[in-house]
Amino acid sequence: MSGIFITLEGGDGAGKTTQAELLASWLGERGLEVVQTREPGGTMLGASLRELLLHGEHVDDRAEALLYAADRAQHVSKVVRPALERGAAVVQDRYIDSSLAYQGAGRPLDLTEVRRISEWATGGLWPHLTVLLDVTPELAQKRREATGERADRLESEAAEFHRAVREGFLRLAEADPDRFLVLDASLPRDELHAAIIGQVAPLLAS
Repeated sequence: MSGIFITLEGGDGAGKTTQAELLASWLGERGLEVVQTREPGGTMLGASLRELLLHGEHVDDRAEALLYAADRAQHVSKVVRPALERGAAVVQDRYIDSSLAYQGAGRPLDLTEVRRISEWATGGLWPHLTVLLDVTPELAQKRREATGERADRLESEAAEFHRAVREGFLRLAEADPDRFLVLDASLPRDELHAAIIGQVAPLLAS
């Protein structure tokens, strides 16, 4: 594959969508085809699964992990791999690391099993770069409340769950420093964008 695959991770309210849009615009200005997408919801199947996962009734922990993996398998097959094979830049909001943090750390599931399911679903496809926007649960909640939107099923989880997810993300980054760029999500938007570009630009030149 000749394209570049960049994912953005972090808790809800970290600013992933904003930074994904800024990065996609920057890449497009440099003449690249850019595919900006997200999980769950990047395909027709994914949109249905997203509604069930975020706005449906209670989902069993194992069922939740499997549904995210199903979304990911479809998404990689129909969106991500074809784009990379065309030489496009894929900028994606959430990927395998979200399952590892939310289901493998936030839920009482085995991290190794969650990883195995996701790697099988994607055929072992990992990003060239993962930007982790590290946000405290307190700041994330404040940002969510400021939007006035109703919290989804995961956002409504207790503070202990969100703390476990954050710690899970940080452990993943610590274990794979060559892939991760960890940034303080409380920093100004433009400062975060500049730091991301600083890491992406060398990948385009390689």
